[in-house]
Amino acid sequence: MSAPEIRPPVPPFTADSAAQKVRLAEDAWNSRDPDRVVGVYTHDTVWRNRAEFPQGREQVRQFLQRKWARELDYRLIKELWAFEGARIAVRFAYEWHDDSGQWFRSYGNENWQFNAQGLMERRFASINDLPIREAERLFHWPLGRRPDEHPGLSALGL
Repeated sequence: MSAPEIRPPVPPFTADSAAQKVRLAEDAWNSRDPDRVVGVYTHDTVWRNRAEFPQGREQVRQFLQRKWARELDYRLIKELWAFEGARIAVRFAYEWHDDSGQWFRSYGNENWQFNAQGLMERRFASINDLPIREAERLFHWPLGRRPDEHPGLSALGL
């Protein structure tokens, strides 16, 4: 029998461990690597992302592949909103452009529920897209992990 997958930090969350979980998620999503991202979800994870409802790691992987093929030069910032027990609420914004060069800032909220091993069982996301001019962009780090010195959402007034 194989050992269970464990993704620390695990619930019940504290303010520090919840903030750490949020940053780990942000880092994974900024990698734009679907295989890396799906590893933090349970095999039978349930999602709602806008009007899509992927279930299980394979459907989530396919969703992320489509997402990052469409949302080019994607850069994301997540911020802890609230937590209790095995649940975390997050607000986020990300910037990206489509294949015509139109930039967007997408704003949203996520509700997460974790199992005892720290894998995400449920993810419910509500997201709105705002077209912006390239000159209005605020997320200018090189693709990949947001540098620690780059301001977060609150510092940017978002």
